[in-house]
Amino acid sequence: MISVSDGIRLIFGLKLKALRQQQGMNYHQLSEATGIAVSYLHDIENGKKYPKADKIIALAKALNVDYDYLVSLTAKKRLQPIIDFMNSDFTSTIPWEHFGITPASLLGMFANMPDKLTAFASALLKRSRRLQTSNDNFYTSALRSFQDLHDNYFEDLEKAVVEFRIQAKLNETLPVLLEKLEALLLEMYGIKVDREEMSGKEEIKYLRSFYAKQKKILYVNKGLTIAQEKFLLGRELAFQYLKLSPRPYETNVQSLASFEILLHNFNASYFSNALLMPEDTIIEDVHTIFLPAKWHSEAWLNLVAKYDVTHEMLMQRLTNILPKHFGIDQLFFLRMKGEVDNDFFEVTKELHLSQLHNPNANDLQEHYCRRWAAISIMKDVDEQMKSKKFGKPIVQAQISEYWQTDSRYLCVTFAKQHAADSPVITSVTLGLLIDPNLIQKVPFLNDATIPTKTVHTTCERCGIMDCKERAGKPIFIEQQEKIKAIEETLKRLEE
Repeated sequence: MISVSDGIRLIFGLKLKALRQQQGMNYHQLSEATGIAVSYLHDIENGKKYPKADKIIALAKALNVDYDYLVSLTAKKRLQPIIDFMNSDFTSTIPWEHFGITPASLLGMFANMPDKLTAFASALLKRSRRLQTSNDNFYTSALRSFQDLHDNYFEDLEKAVVEFRIQAKLNETLPVLLEKLEALLLEMYGIKVDREEMSGKEEIKYLRSFYAKQKKILYVNKGLTIAQEKFLLGRELAFQYLKLSPRPYETNVQSLASFEILLHNFNASYFSNALLMPEDTIIEDVHTIFLPAKWHSEAWLNLVAKYDVTHEMLMQRLTNILPKHFGIDQLFFLRMKGEVDNDFFEVTKELHLSQLHNPNANDLQEHYCRRWAAISIMKDVDEQMKSKKFGKPIVQAQISEYWQTDSRYLCVTFAKQHAADSPVITSVTLGLLIDPNLIQKVPFLNDATIPTKTVHTTCERCGIMDCKERAGKPIFIEQQEKIKAIEETLKRLEE
């Protein structure tokens, strides 16, 4: 991220370069006029150095501008959009360094941009203000992009897990037991687990855990499954073993002061999943579930049982393993929650690798396609609930063909009732783009029992007019038809 001091240096350098070029001066001429070394002028313009007052006075005199203009955070119209952009909260939240962008390279990009790109920076800033983009939302989006850049596989974390398992003597232990994780926290780091203190406190009933650093107590809320508790204990072991700081102390994270907090939280979660589902073992299991010529839902449920994890943890782990070890990097992960009787469905988490896959535009206030595997499976769970059955999650496969595109996805979806006596249902979907590589790696794609459905992103943008599952009018399609009719009428007037 760009700090306040970085921003001030960058803006000063940007203004100095613009003024020098407007005066038609090269570095040597400005050096002679000010007595400032050429190398030092380079550093100023590149945002590496901020000159002292006497040098600023000399620069202002040589460039025929006021001292106050040089040191202020305002500029003439042509530069102001860039300065506003660089000095904005929006820009300061971007973790530039994690994408290999230094403040100096950012300055060079802005300083050399043409007027059209300057206008783009201004438009982007205005758009971010209009949408009231929060730091938390932006950090989350940046993290998703960071995961995409690395195909969601992090070798350093995988190696750290192997080393920890050896140190903790977990090599042959599957599934990892909750009692073992709790014992490791106490033996290695003196951390106790308390499952009583958080219960009954209304304000924090939705938080799953909280680590009290001074007391060395990990408070865990009641009502969690063993698998959920194991994830939380594994996550705390990761924070301690990897010495991650700064870090969040609660789940869910209440606010993000920096991108590093979110990144360290991700690293700890990744470590925990890898600890419970070791790389070598999960690779073998993926081969096992992919090789059959027929789809077997029981094999996927057995995989959840083998590691004693949640279905979401399994699907998240597959997003690490498939790109690295199977070359399946065209994928998306989608988590949803919904209430069937209220016809309410919401996307709560998504990840896209290699491209922005369908479904996308998931933050729109529109009706998601009711043909999605993520939604249709919820209706099956709802029937299960109405039959007074609450137990294992349901897992299904579906081939989703996106309307008027060549995109076809194998969607594997788990769903279950969120909690006993709750109308909320959750589902997680792993969508794999069907291409020659996937066809070769997954023989059961040819299983005729797997349903194929034509889908879209939202009802409002869908032109499948005979869709029985439609939950909203195709308003965007209707708007496009009106525009097309206008264009055709105007064209006829020219004939």
